[in-house]
Amino acid sequence: MTSPTLPMPGVPRDTARRIGLLGGSFNPAHEGHRHISLEALRRLGLDEVWWLVSPQNPLKTGDGMEPLASRLARARRVVGRHPRIRVEAPELLLGTRYTLDTVRALNRAYPKARFVWLMGADILPQLVDWLGWRDLFAAIPIAAFARPGWSYPALASAAPRAFARYRMDAARARMLASAEPPAWVFIPSRLDSHSATAIRAVRPRRANAKGKPISATIRALPDRSKDTDALLALVRRSLDDDKAEDVVVIDLAGKSAFADYMVIASGRSNRQVVAIAEHLADRLKQAGHGYTPVEGKQGGDWVLVDAGDVVVHIFRPETRAFYALEKMWALEADAAARPKAAAARPRRARVKKPAAS
Repeated sequence: MTSPTLPMPGVPRDTARRIGLLGGSFNPAHEGHRHISLEALRRLGLDEVWWLVSPQNPLKTGDGMEPLASRLARARRVVGRHPRIRVEAPELLLGTRYTLDTVRALNRAYPKARFVWLMGADILPQLVDWLGWRDLFAAIPIAAFARPGWSYPALASAAPRAFARYRMDAARARMLASAEPPAWVFIPSRLDSHSATAIRAVRPRRANAKGKPISATIRALPDRSKDTDALLALVRRSLDDDKAEDVVVIDLAGKSAFADYMVIASGRSNRQVVAIAEHLADRLKQAGHGYTPVEGKQGGDWVLVDAGDVVVHIFRPETRAFYALEKMWALEADAAARPKAAAARPRRARVKKPAAS
């Protein structure tokens, strides 16, 4: 009698590893997915992360959806040769379509594995639309990672409220994989501004079966070749014109590959936060920087404007204090500088004590 084919090639049935599951359409995969995966490996103490590329998300239409083979290929390019991130489409073999069914099938296929479901915090308000979402909380521990604009609104949505008493403190996140579900954690980690929606909005659309473009509008990505200092000056003028408060500029040179500067500012209300972001995006466009992705306007307590070499976070004061991005980056800078300081410190010569007479 032959043993059943397992859905993840090369993974033995008796694996006992701690594995994060990141599921979705990946239309397209981007550095934001990789960022969450790396954060999960580090913050949750996972052994691996599996990207589960869905043949077709039941909550999304097929309009603009790339073929599965193309999405898998791009996802593997984004992951690169990372030894602890796998990219597969196991639902083809499992015959599942909904997340709950996929999780249950993987639990049956790998009964000793300790799985954690990974998601961006922007998914939390959508969970109530998922088939069997309450059963999903009971089937697998869940980790939600901070996303631009999704903090208080996400945590105040229906699903997190329903399972509020099962929420673990982020300081205990490494225990999540071993926790008995329901158990979940919100990780206020360093943010990555990439978005599949924004990428789809700025890339050329594929032609449909009849040869007509799905969208005739093709917008250009921000021109990252513009002089960074001039771009930063434009951002600061715009924030000043709109009465943004407590503006902080963080130099990311040598600390991050996604931008040269991070600018953090506050608005006194949700309306002012959104207005500051919209006016900045308009001024960037008028200055010749093209389309600028803006995320988080739905909630209005945290909006991100990706101007290319300058990334701007605009908060309400309470949200800014909660996430403390300035402090987070200061701590990372201190940690990066510490080994250099230790290496530069001259070693004291050891003086031998004279032998006792």
